[in-house]
Amino acid sequence: MSAELLDAVRLRLAESGAEPTPARVAEALRQEGRLLGDAEVLQIVARLRSELVGTGPLEPLLAEAEVTDVLVTAADEVWVDRGSGLERTDVAFTDAAAVRRLAQRLAAVAGRRLDDARPWVDARLPDGTRLHAVLPPVVVGCTCLSLRVVRPRAFTLSELVEAGTVPPGGERLLRAILAARLSYLISGGTGSGKTTLLSSLLGLVGPGERIVLAEDSAELRPDHPHVVRLETRPANQEGTGLVTLRDLVRQALRMRPDRLVVGEVRGPEVTDLLAALNTGHEGGCGTVHANAASDVPARLEALGSSAGLDRAALHSQLAAALAVVIHLVRNRSGRRRIAEVHVLDRDAAGFVTTVPAALWGPDGFRRARGWDRLAALCERGGGVS
Repeated sequence: MSAELLDAVRLRLAESGAEPTPARVAEALRQEGRLLGDAEVLQIVARLRSELVGTGPLEPLLAEAEVTDVLVTAADEVWVDRGSGLERTDVAFTDAAAVRRLAQRLAAVAGRRLDDARPWVDARLPDGTRLHAVLPPVVVGCTCLSLRVVRPRAFTLSELVEAGTVPPGGERLLRAILAARLSYLISGGTGSGKTTLLSSLLGLVGPGERIVLAEDSAELRPDHPHVVRLETRPANQEGTGLVTLRDLVRQALRMRPDRLVVGEVRGPEVTDLLAALNTGHEGGCGTVHANAASDVPARLEALGSSAGLDRAALHSQLAAALAVVIHLVRNRSGRRRIAEVHVLDRDAAGFVTTVPAALWGPDGFRRARGWDRLAALCERGGGVS
């Protein structure tokens, strides 16, 4: 089937406003003087439907169970991440205009605008897939399209052990942290698996507890019977209707959460989260971008300054609110793993620092100098078995 024939069928259907049903595609082919078998007609129908309501040539990639990200940098440059780093595929669009059309259609499906006046979009598609797109000339050359797949089911802790994200026996420590209702942050770089690990841990929370999630984009999928999910909203074209993550955290506090969860701490909402964790909301958690667990206090300090919280006040709140930092890394081969678990301490000046308590080891976590403190904290929930 040539591209010219497919374009001719597409044009005839567009002129009539008809949906690409097998009968209508066969009629369009007859008008073009072509007769094809049933298999070929159904192939054209599937392709046209994919263009109209799906993700076009990207659909087979997004359907693969192991694919987490699909990235388009040019019409003939499509990359995927199957958990072992980026791989270039042989999938290609007809031209740069086709990439732009797909990006604009997906943005419209998500209820967002994408055009020359608003040349980028960050949104969530109805199936949960995270969409980011940037149009030329902001991006040089072709429209840049990024799709992050949100799987409908969270990985179990056993599956993360099997995948090597959690070291052998490491699930006992993570379960002890949850049982003791310790407040924790999962830190790491982009694509290191923070959301995946957090979803798995939330699935271990007791069924009698109420989890309230506040997220920029609803990506967490905990396997839990009582979850309330809140999601931010951008302003409309008139500049009204904005709902920020800080708004959501404040609303979440009024919803009787047993576990308050901030999908990603990335701005002024850090002050509301720390305040909440200091007022009886034990077991709260979230994720934060950081290069190492030891960098988390400085990262939170920078975020707190955007809300007008001075350094001394931030560290005072942090010391009382947070107990544990779990840090994830992604190696050169794309494999994700928990590199270290830290507890918090204060230095001579009263500022919060982190102390390594458990470090990654091929046979399990290796104890570090903060282990005794972590073990003592976990005693509230029965200790580390």
